[in-house]
Amino acid sequence: MQPIPTDPLAQRVLLNGLKGVGPVTVRRLREAFGGDLSVALGAPADQLARIEGVSRPVAAAIAAREFAWAAEMGRTRDLGFRLLDENDPAWPTSLAKLWDPPLVLYAEGTSLPNERAVGIIGSRHCTTYGASLARSFARDLAQAGWWIVSGLARGIDTAAHEGALEADGRTAAVVGHGLDLTFPPEAVRLRARMKTDGCVLSEFPLGRPADRQTFPQRNRIVAGLVRVMVVVETDVDGGSMITARFAGDLGKTLCAVPGRADSPSSRGCHALIRDGATLVSSVDDILAELGESRGSPALALIEDPPEFARWLPHFAGGAAHDAESLSVLADCAVAEAAVSLTMMEIRGVLTRRPDGRHERA
Repeated sequence: MQPIPTDPLAQRVLLNGLKGVGPVTVRRLREAFGGDLSVALGAPADQLARIEGVSRPVAAAIAAREFAWAAEMGRTRDLGFRLLDENDPAWPTSLAKLWDPPLVLYAEGTSLPNERAVGIIGSRHCTTYGASLARSFARDLAQAGWWIVSGLARGIDTAAHEGALEADGRTAAVVGHGLDLTFPPEAVRLRARMKTDGCVLSEFPLGRPADRQTFPQRNRIVAGLVRVMVVVETDVDGGSMITARFAGDLGKTLCAVPGRADSPSSRGCHALIRDGATLVSSVDDILAELGESRGSPALALIEDPPEFARWLPHFAGGAAHDAESLSVLADCAVAEAAVSLTMMEIRGVLTRRPDGRHERA
């Protein structure tokens, strides 16, 4: 049994580290004990179990206080991270709108998002086109002074963070594991770049691995931090749909990018648009939702390489070709068409389908 800390932040760190205890349970404790968590931490399990919504196992965990909060706070400092609660001046005020705001935030980096924040999220299994679009959105919005918030996952999240960094802008990642871990492993270098002009955030104790529970919890914080949420690509059962629902429930502006009708990676976005999300196809559309403008006509976000101008019109409308069909349309030798298909695939302009034909990425 650990001693009861006198510091309110340490009390939250202790409760945050106990199994089964979360923001909702702590809110019930505060209500039951007049806002004094030190009294709650000293209460016997039987008394705690009489609080509505507090189960006997959770009451026993609170009474036992088996979480080394002092060691946790010391290791956090040693790793160069910060610990914040709602009383810290750096705490994002936008999180107050959450029904269950995090008890604490572990933070790595120089600053936290302010009210000028846009979320860009989407599938881990995105298309090349989707990744390029997310990177372009993030780059242009960062240049306009907006924070870019995402989840550091593969695919759209990574592209969004990278786009913000390309513009020397600020980007924040909310992760679904302890801050001393990095997932996916290849995000180590990206994370190192982010902490210079942005941050990486987590509500989970050090050492907590990611699982099916932590990612949805992470998603509500992403939604809470931003003014507008942009979904670039997702299937109907993708994790981004959870984040989008959180954003909608919080009254945030929800935007979605349309895609091909037959693409699984666009089905979620189409469902969101059907249900009332704003359709966006350019960064100017997003800025309009934010009440801003670049003061110039909307620009094409992804320009086709000029050397492929001869071939790409034949892939309009989702058309797919192999070397033989493309050679007929382009009136050229099959070998020339095959070489061009390969080069366009390497450049990310086309993607190869399971049947061997190519289509626009």
